[in-house]
Amino acid sequence: MDHRNQYRYTSVGERFKSEWRIYLVAIVFVIIADLIGQKRFPVGPGMLILFPIFYALIMGVVMGPHAVKFFKEKEVKAASGLVLVAIGPFIAKLGISAGGNIMKVISAGPALFLQELGNLGTIFIALPIAILLGLKRESIGACHSINRETSLALVNDVYGPDSAETRGSLSIYVVGGMVGTIYFGFMATMCAATGLWHPFALAMASGVGAGIMMASASASLAAIYPELADQIMAFAGTSETLSGIDGIYIGLFLALPITNWLYNKLEPTLGKFALGRSKSTDTHNQIPAEEAVK
Repeated sequence: MDHRNQYRYTSVGERFKSEWRIYLVAIVFVIIADLIGQKRFPVGPGMLILFPIFYALIMGVVMGPHAVKFFKEKEVKAASGLVLVAIGPFIAKLGISAGGNIMKVISAGPALFLQELGNLGTIFIALPIAILLGLKRESIGACHSINRETSLALVNDVYGPDSAETRGSLSIYVVGGMVGTIYFGFMATMCAATGLWHPFALAMASGVGAGIMMASASASLAAIYPELADQIMAFAGTSETLSGIDGIYIGLFLALPITNWLYNKLEPTLGKFALGRSKSTDTHNQIPAEEAVK
């Protein structure tokens, strides 16, 4: 049976009858998270800001099939498809903010279109660390990008669903979904505290291709620079949109080939000093990305 047919309904009533627990618990989580409110904790020169969305995420994870088991696996899969629906009003707000500040956005020039290239620099930092931690070809999938939905789909398509590269990408996808929101919000405040970057530059950097992480980082920046809140949200939203457009091509034609090439250069040397070794082998599904796209 096609798994896509499992979530097709003949009417709204049928869907509500099947998924009513998801909607009810979501409303309860929203109320609880909103009552807790925003919490700020000074950490060094920066500020750790916990937003209501963080509490809701934690409660959702706890209620999942691997913890309290209130929700079944089918309900989890059904809920994942509702994320875009739930975040729709937020995306609309970003579009309105971007439209209201269109001249400022345009004044950023090529920076908005080229900022995705900056993500390539993290490969040279993350990959050596991953190899030293004992990862083999998993490190290619794990380190080529931020590994959200589009990147995970790209690696799965290039290397195959059972490859070491896809396992690495999936691992970062899962871990990033759990801690990325907190990390991005905190990192944004730390960068802002240094005073080295303009708030608009940090806003553009927030749009990495992951909506929830962008929301955390931009909200943290807006809390620090309330007088620039609308412009920050506009730059972050526009950057996020452009990252979603050009990110897949940069990943396919630049990030994966660069990561694959760098791995082949570094692993023979750094692999000797690795803390542990993964179960995969270097010959397993070793398809260079530059060949896979031909």
